[in-house]
Amino acid sequence: MKSAMRSEISKKLVVVNQLGIHARPAAVIVKAMQKYDAHVYLIYNGHRRNAKSVLQVLSLGAPKDAEITAVASGPDAESAIEELSKIFEGGFGEE
Repeated sequence: MKSAMRSEISKKLVVVNQLGIHARPAAVIVKAMQKYDAHVYLIYNGHRRNAKSVLQVLSLGAPKDAEITAVASGPDAESAIEELSKIFEGGFGEE
């Protein structure tokens, strides 16, 4: 019998926008991640937070140039990480 849970995949991301992750970027992240059948987390300074919760993403307090690890598992994990990477690289559409 195969396991329903796939292993986690991860990717290092850098916050490139000037103001870091504040309310607007957090909302962009959460809205994008909601559509994926995957558990997606952001890890910063040892804190692992659910990327589908605005309050949890905000609680990271990640400033400009922060290095964040995105971790995902589930059927859509790879697609979720790919989109998250594009969102971070694009500065959350702010610059």
